[in-house]
Amino acid sequence: MPEPLLRVQDLSVSFPNQNGLVRAVRGVNYEVHEGEFLGIVGESGSGKSVSSMAVMGLLPSSAQIEGSITYRGESLLHKSDRELSDLRGREISMIFQDPLSALTPVYTIGQQIEEALTLHNKNVSADALHKRAVELLKIVGIPGAERRVKAFPHEFSGGMRQRAMIAIAMANDPQLIIADEPTTALDVTIQAQILEVLQKAKEVTDAAVVLITHDLGVVAGNVDRVAVMYAGKLVEKGDVDEVFAQPRMPYTMGLLRSVPNMLTAGKDRLVPLEGRPPSPAALPKGCPFADRCPAAIDICHQEEPELLGFEDVPGRTAACHRAGEIAAGTLTSADIFPRPEYVPHAIEDSDALAPIVEAEGLVRHFPLMKGSVFRRQVGAVKAVDGVDFEIRPGQTLGLVGESGSGKSTTALEIMELVKPQAGRLVVDGTDVSTLTAKQRLAMRRDVQIVFQDPMAALDPRMPVGELIAEPLTVQGVPKAERHRKVRELLERVGLYASMADRYPHEFSGGQRQRIGIARALITEPKLLVLDEPVSALDVSVQAGVINLLEDLRDELGLSYLFVAHDLAIVREISDYIAVMYLGRIVEYGPVKDVFEHPKHPYTRALMSAVPVPDPATERSRQRILLQGDLPSPTETITGCNFASRCPLRPLLSDEQQSRCRTDDPAGVSHGASRVACHYADEISRLDNVDTSNLVTGAQ
Repeated sequence: MPEPLLRVQDLSVSFPNQNGLVRAVRGVNYEVHEGEFLGIVGESGSGKSVSSMAVMGLLPSSAQIEGSITYRGESLLHKSDRELSDLRGREISMIFQDPLSALTPVYTIGQQIEEALTLHNKNVSADALHKRAVELLKIVGIPGAERRVKAFPHEFSGGMRQRAMIAIAMANDPQLIIADEPTTALDVTIQAQILEVLQKAKEVTDAAVVLITHDLGVVAGNVDRVAVMYAGKLVEKGDVDEVFAQPRMPYTMGLLRSVPNMLTAGKDRLVPLEGRPPSPAALPKGCPFADRCPAAIDICHQEEPELLGFEDVPGRTAACHRAGEIAAGTLTSADIFPRPEYVPHAIEDSDALAPIVEAEGLVRHFPLMKGSVFRRQVGAVKAVDGVDFEIRPGQTLGLVGESGSGKSTTALEIMELVKPQAGRLVVDGTDVSTLTAKQRLAMRRDVQIVFQDPMAALDPRMPVGELIAEPLTVQGVPKAERHRKVRELLERVGLYASMADRYPHEFSGGQRQRIGIARALITEPKLLVLDEPVSALDVSVQAGVINLLEDLRDELGLSYLFVAHDLAIVREISDYIAVMYLGRIVEYGPVKDVFEHPKHPYTRALMSAVPVPDPATERSRQRILLQGDLPSPTETITGCNFASRCPLRPLLSDEQQSRCRTDDPAGVSHGASRVACHYADEISRLDNVDTSNLVTGAQ
């Protein structure tokens, strides 16, 4: 084997605190060869980002680093900051998780690209720097690069800012690019674009890439080798196909069985990975995963296993005392993490019952004002622009779409229980426009919400028992009854009744979300509005919360409005799906029909962008990459509001394209679904066309 580009040996990173040292990274070993794509995965706090910052020399001076990091055979740990600065950007570049905080707000995007070039190319003219900056923005897919090069970071969307970060990272043709969670905060369509750009950057610069992420679907479709981290150590390494097909460490098995797969969702239940990782400041004796591992035996609690190889597969390693049994097939994923059974349904024939919620032509526009003294309206933000849907008892409606499509505003319209600006909203058979203040307060018992960020939704100064009981306090329920219900609900959502006296900061993210669910259930509602309830959680925790929500729905006959951007989770939990784009529902129907036979080009694009945790499937899937970003909801658009980004439109005749530009499509029935597209019957034309290179009006 040739000398690796990057070699990390016995890397350990510790941070001092009042009780001693916190060991964030413990004896990590890996290599990256030229042109290779390595993925490093693991839950939050596993040490992924700390190890990459150590490679870049960006850790604080208080960090204590041991071991060896060599780049092209030269030690990086013994270089001065000036020497490392000469390497950063020229030989090794990094793409950070949050591009808004990584970009300087007072300089234009072009100036920041030119700065990266100037640091390593002293004698380049200003004209050449400008041309190179424009060229780089074009390479990463920024539309109107000549104009956008003069824009400031706040004028870019999240996806465009991340593309600009990639342009800066590849400016000097580095040989190693480290991407630290580059797609975490992005919509699935933008995520697909960014991963495509990252692959293009790898090809243009011929660089090796280290991708740090918690998303196993992203890893499956992009990397050559994968390394799994847990509690500061690598616990499994190997070829991506082998690791996904036959994991040999129970932690890897648990991660893979907890990830929803859009292609198979709904057929098998997710398997939650119970518990949470140990604190780096108080690691247990033996294997750090033993307390969460159903296959743990006595030696697991006494000795920490080493990362050892296997004779049958060169380059494959795992840190588990029972790895031999797993490799031999006598201990399987199904043995260690059996799938939980579905619970009986409280409501058998939901479709025969009257809807809990009916929305017809629902509208919510926000005025756009101008002037400080004499204020006047100069436009409107069309957040929700005429939507129709219904939710029946015991059913879940999944509301999906990109950020800014109007999903959360639609959910909040239901929560307000007031007369809509236009249209009609009926909750539990009552038109909300007819409610008195007293009736509205009483109806709030029947409609509750679970928010996206459980920590922000819970008052840190109150114990969780009081937080859960608060809705009953508003309704005037006696104290004894409140206490009884709190204890009962804590047990129902998988917590202990004794935890009622603890405060929110004493719980993990998944536990806090369970507290939020208990608070929503305390009034025995008929409808729960779930606004991105698992997007802030690790994938291992997501599975437990999703299973809990499914069990509660089926046991109690609840109805859910499930707002999300992750279509794999939506398919897992939903009965019906509504796809929103720019304030409107463009496709609506039963989950099975919409996922198996999508009729709207936007739905097709969303589904093609969702990563699947299967390397073979990911490599064979066709991507439909949307060009540009979501238009502003303040724009007045004649015709179809998706026309400027539609991958189907360039395949239509001039006459058909003209209709798209001038005639706004209404929802039309196609089988069991309703689709707002003039040419839904033409959707099959996307099947055999490379849509990633189609140019639409957005450019």
